[in-house]
Amino acid sequence: MDNPVLVEVLRGGQVESRHRGAVAVYDADGKPVLALGEVAQPVFPRSAVKGFQALPLIESGAADRYGLTEAEIALCCASHNGEPEHVATALGILVKAGQGPECLECGAHWPMYDAATRKLAGAHGEPTALNNNCSGKHSGFICLACGGLEVDPKGYVGREHPVQQAVRAAMSEITGAAHDVAIAGTDGCSIPTYAVPLEALALGFARFGTGHGVGPERAKAAARIRKAVASAPFMVAGTRRFDTEIMEALRERAFTKTGAEGVFCATFPELGLGLALKIDDGATRAAEVVMAALIARFLTLDDTETAAVQPHLTPVLRNWNRIEVGALRPAGLLSGAAA
Repeated sequence: MDNPVLVEVLRGGQVESRHRGAVAVYDADGKPVLALGEVAQPVFPRSAVKGFQALPLIESGAADRYGLTEAEIALCCASHNGEPEHVATALGILVKAGQGPECLECGAHWPMYDAATRKLAGAHGEPTALNNNCSGKHSGFICLACGGLEVDPKGYVGREHPVQQAVRAAMSEITGAAHDVAIAGTDGCSIPTYAVPLEALALGFARFGTGHGVGPERAKAAARIRKAVASAPFMVAGTRRFDTEIMEALRERAFTKTGAEGVFCATFPELGLGLALKIDDGATRAAEVVMAALIARFLTLDDTETAAVQPHLTPVLRNWNRIEVGALRPAGLLSGAAA
């Protein structure tokens, strides 16, 4: 069965392209609230599960041992732009753990935000691992190794390192899905990534948002992570990024997290819901439209919140002369959200 069309791309009032995908919305008891497409199909969630990956950092006591701030905890869940604030915060986390940037095993790339890249290049600088969009998560892994598990952080990206064992256990337990070698791949930042059904990811995010179905310590850790992200949403992404703009408006009403290749996950704690979606062709632009449509569908928004969501729900397309040439819009069963 083909997944349904979730997003249409318009040019001159005509549909030019279509994005297919699947959506799972579940409650913490595992009850489906909305299921579109092949929600039992395993997908690699990539960076969408960084909140889950931060759970051992909190549960082990490492975050308290090093006195991590809410902004620093938020960065540990980030796919950030590599802006100066992100770089400085990642470095600050490492310093608290008595480590330096040389310990990061995520690799280096130019900042994801063009202005930050131009600034760095204009100063004749070169990108370091601190600019990597995953440097916050990796700094958190190093804190977990040193301050929680009390092991050598070297090689912490490896599947059998105690850090990744702890992360794998947390992800398996909260989603209820097996995370083993047979379904493992390697993520862009070199840590393991595991193919998990969308329905299991949605269940995991419902549990993450409510604390139901997990032990009291995990529920407390999840609440602390959500609070940190809501208080410092800039750290999770950055300038002109969906997650930052949406969570600046909604705060603790929604925890959203993008992943590579068209994956997006979220929880709406007040409704007890978890959401997971995957766009077949991996298009981030379509994943953002679908997530905006789900926010508009399930949450009652005030005028300020609506103003934050609307640009992501029907984003305008412009050419190089900044002339409006088209737009994206939700399609099929999601189309009512754009009305």
